[in-house]
Amino acid sequence: MKDSSHRIRDVIAIPTSFPVRDEDSVTLGVGRAVKRDAVIVKIITESGIVGYGEAHHGRAPGAVARLVETTLRQLVLGQDAHDVVGIWKRVYDKQLASHGMGAGSSIGLSGIDMALWDIRGKATGLPLYRLLGGADKPVPAYAGGVSLGYQPPEDLVAEARVHVERGYKAVKLRIGDTVAKDLARIEAVRRAFGDDMVILTDANTGYDVKAVRAVMPGLDALGVGWLEEPFAAHDYHSYRLAAGLGRTPLAAGENHYTRYEFQHIVDTQAITILQPDLSKSGGITEVMRIAHLASTWKLPIHPHTSMTGLNMAACVHFLCAIDNPGYFEADVSKNNRFRDQLVATPFEIGQDGCVRPLPGPGLGVEVDEAFLAAHPLIDGPAYV
Repeated sequence: MKDSSHRIRDVIAIPTSFPVRDEDSVTLGVGRAVKRDAVIVKIITESGIVGYGEAHHGRAPGAVARLVETTLRQLVLGQDAHDVVGIWKRVYDKQLASHGMGAGSSIGLSGIDMALWDIRGKATGLPLYRLLGGADKPVPAYAGGVSLGYQPPEDLVAEARVHVERGYKAVKLRIGDTVAKDLARIEAVRRAFGDDMVILTDANTGYDVKAVRAVMPGLDALGVGWLEEPFAAHDYHSYRLAAGLGRTPLAAGENHYTRYEFQHIVDTQAITILQPDLSKSGGITEVMRIAHLASTWKLPIHPHTSMTGLNMAACVHFLCAIDNPGYFEADVSKNNRFRDQLVATPFEIGQDGCVRPLPGPGLGVEVDEAFLAAHPLIDGPAYV
């Protein structure tokens, strides 16, 4: 008789939100942040092991949670929690391959998959990076998250200086405002911290090809490391046009789903910085496949982090387990309760500008369910 102790007994999805204070709000290409949302996926096995994962809010956290607790839950209940590949395929076949919810299913599956890997770690007593075949090693990080947005250059420099003094050797600036203002901000940061500072930029889909044509000479002259998401995820034509406008590499991936879309990204021969999200692109199982696919073209993976410390901790483990790791995106946003209160510290930056994986089993962090009870879903848009 098969051991039923690792069968999945229950799947629970919890949408959670908190308002962003005016003084902590950041303006970027998609608007001004007014609240933060996430969906926490909790899976319980017959033996009582509890695993947690994060599904991205998808700008519709209530809908994502409902999808997980109904359709996806039905596909997962009773399955062997260790069979992450089989469960992934079961959900893919029924919800992604045909007549399903597409990106929503990929987001929900991502949270389920992360929780299953957390269970595997707790069942074996091993940290995630060990389960994935990796080792404890330093991972270079950049100061990112929902931070370093539109503001006067001198204020931006002051904010960046705080992170540099903490140890960061790289920062990501929000652009997509106007070309002149964007370049003035980048130039101020370059002037303040010198050529050794790695400056990355993210337009959050705020540009068109005309704007990229205007901004690219400045990005090249200022030694910017990449231009992230100047266009919508599926605007491949614009990406192809923009790739020939300068030397600064184009980056994308946080709004792309499964290895099939990433194969299409690579086929464009325009985007060379790949940024899948463990809470959106199909989970740890699928993003490992994306990393292996990218390695055949010698392309690095710089995973996009989402809202909570679950994704952040998982990203560090993941980067320790692939042979083409890029940067860890360290969330340095002000007063992120999902990073600071929902879980224990998910990462720490060293003076070498690197982070290391947590040593505990699974993801290495536990969810404070009292926090979830105190922070229910807030309906409405996260950006205005």
